[in-house]
Amino acid sequence: MTHSDFDSFRPTELARRRRTDRRRGGGRRRDGGDGSREMPMVPEAEFTSYYGRPVVKPAPWGDDVAAYLFLGGVAGGSALLGLGGQLTGRPVLRRNARLSALAAVSLGALALVKDLGRPERFLHMLRTFKLTSPMSVGSWILSAFSAGTGVSAVAEIDRMSGARLPLGPLRPVLQAVEGPAGVEAALFAGPLAAYTAVLLGDTATPTWNAAHEELPFVFVSSAVLASAGLAMITTPVHEAGPARKLAVFGVMGDVAAMRVMEHRMDPIAAEPLRQGRAGAMLRWSERLAAAGGLGALLGGRNRAVAAASGLALLAASALTRFGVFEAGLSSAKDPRYTIEPQKNRLAARRAAGITDDSITTAG
Repeated sequence: MTHSDFDSFRPTELARRRRTDRRRGGGRRRDGGDGSREMPMVPEAEFTSYYGRPVVKPAPWGDDVAAYLFLGGVAGGSALLGLGGQLTGRPVLRRNARLSALAAVSLGALALVKDLGRPERFLHMLRTFKLTSPMSVGSWILSAFSAGTGVSAVAEIDRMSGARLPLGPLRPVLQAVEGPAGVEAALFAGPLAAYTAVLLGDTATPTWNAAHEELPFVFVSSAVLASAGLAMITTPVHEAGPARKLAVFGVMGDVAAMRVMEHRMDPIAAEPLRQGRAGAMLRWSERLAAAGGLGALLGGRNRAVAAASGLALLAASALTRFGVFEAGLSSAKDPRYTIEPQKNRLAARRAAGITDDSITTAG
């Protein structure tokens, strides 16, 4: 008997039983047959309605991608703070922010590769550059950001070790390009924090697609919260002034961007942002952001208060990313979030007098 890779797809066969119930004169079988013909091996088809089934296929992403969304924001905001410390003469803030950016982008890259399954798949995405693909553009943004962040962070590590890294003749080169590398990383910080929002909005997932215009502002504000909070935890208060100011602006931007996004979305498509697990995470995100912002504004010069406020801001940023991610996955499972916004848009177009531009808007 030969075997092939497709044997596992064959339906299992029911075990045959001996015909012990046959009687003289032709009795009937237990399975309903009369013995005059072979019984079908395939069961009768059961016809069910398609109502209640998902219209769009949920994104095949797990918590690894959600973690990447959060860590990318931490890395981008930290690179901006590193440039601020570089330009204002705050060496501790510069060092901590650069190292934070390197750690966050490294962990984020590991999460991304884990989701892809094989590391070479990321390299395959760098074979082309396609402006219409957020995934392609994002891969190049991540690579460019990582290069600048890596160079500036290695310079900091070499300085911390007392120039003990085995760099040899490369040390003068590293010291010469350290400053430009920090600037280059900061230039790609904003795109790194925002492109993941564009990537989500470019999918057919109802809630993400409905929020595609405002979601980048939410993600950038969230990145500011995370990076400012991390800097407040790791940096002494006498050098963390820029981080505290950034935290206050980040809280205002985060709350305002979320409110504007929910207001401009279709009310049906916005429901997953307020319900279930996603709604709970986003409500706690707003509370923690407000608490962290008040702590940074009123008590940020106290080391303990600054650290507690920074931790609250970090948690708020993480809950925002995970909450938006969870809301999108939930919206793809219920056909209501796909069908009803479409009906609402169609009714609005007809009410505006647009009835002859396509078959879907014809009266």
